[in-house]
Amino acid sequence: MFKCFVSSWAVPGRRYVTKVLVNSNMAQIIDGKVISQEIRLKLNEEVAQFVNAGNPQPHLTAVIVGEDPASEIYVRNKMTACKEVGISSETKRLPATTTEEELLQLIGELNRDDSVSGVLVQLPVPEQINERTICNAVAPEKDVDGFNEINMGRLALDMEGFVPATPLAVKTLLEHCNIETFGRNAVVVGRSKNVSLPLAILMHSDGKNATKALDATVTICHRYTPPKELAIHCRQADIIVVAVGKPGLITKDMVKPGACVIDVGINRIKDEKTGNDKLVGDVDFEEVRQVAGHISPVPGGVGPMTVTMLMYNTLKAAKKAAQNASRKSALV
Repeated sequence: MFKCFVSSWAVPGRRYVTKVLVNSNMAQIIDGKVISQEIRLKLNEEVAQFVNAGNPQPHLTAVIVGEDPASEIYVRNKMTACKEVGISSETKRLPATTTEEELLQLIGELNRDDSVSGVLVQLPVPEQINERTICNAVAPEKDVDGFNEINMGRLALDMEGFVPATPLAVKTLLEHCNIETFGRNAVVVGRSKNVSLPLAILMHSDGKNATKALDATVTICHRYTPPKELAIHCRQADIIVVAVGKPGLITKDMVKPGACVIDVGINRIKDEKTGNDKLVGDVDFEEVRQVAGHISPVPGGVGPMTVTMLMYNTLKAAKKAAQNASRKSALV
C-alpha cells in the first residue's frame, strides 16, 4: 500500500512543493541527493541574478593542510558544487609540515582579499596546529563554515550569522519533509562543537528570531551516555539526530514508531558479504526504517545537503559583502 506525502521547502523568497510516493509500511526515505540538487538549481539562478545585477562572482577558497584522503574527497565535492551553482573556487594545498604561523598568514591574506567571498580550512589540521586558533582566524564575515567563535556565539544568542553547514542541512531536511518540530521532543546524540552542539542550539531556539530555529525540546546525549539511558531518551523522541561515529548505535527498539531519524554519522566498515569497504551511518538503517516515519540514509542523506548549505552560505557572504561595499561607496 502506498501513500502520497506532500512536502514543501524554501530557498529565500521561494516555496516549492514535492509529492513523494512511499510504502506505508516503511519509513519515508529523506533523499538528500535529490533535495540538494533541487536547491542547487535554485542557487544557480540566484547566483546568476546576483552577477547580472553587476556584482562580482561569489568565490570560495578552501585550504587543505596535509594529504588526508578524506579531506581531499570532501573538498573536491565542494569544488564540484561550486561549479554547479556558478560560484568560482580555488583550493590551496599546504604540506603537512606547515606551521600554525604559516597557515595564519595565508588566512590573513584571504581575509584581506576582496575577491574572496568565503574561506574554509578543511578539518582536521595536523597536530602542530591548534584547530580553534585557526577557526577563529577566519574573518567572521567570510566564515562560511560557521566555526568562528563570533558566529558560534551569534548562533547561541539567536542572532544573524553563519550557521555551520551540517546543522543547517539537518534543519533544511526537516523543513523540506514538513517534520513538525514546535514543542516536539528531539534527541541529539553527539557533542561535537562543529555539529552536535550548534545543531542542538538551532533545534531548541525560538523560531521567531534571526536563526528561524525549530522550537523543539532538546535532550543531548553522546557515545558515553549509558545504553539504557540512551534508549530511554530516544524512545521518547519525535526526532532523533545522531552524529557520533559509531555504527549501529541506534537500533530498532530505541525508536518510537513514526519518529524522524536523521543520521549524520559516517563510518567506513567491511561489508561481510563482499569483503569490500562501505560507508554506513550510526543507525541500523534496515531495521530502524521498519518503525520510523522518516529516515535519512548514509550515504546520500545529510552529506550532499551539507555541501549545498556551504554554497548557500557562500552566496550569503557575497551578498553581504556587496551590501557593505555599496554602503561604503554611498558614504564617499
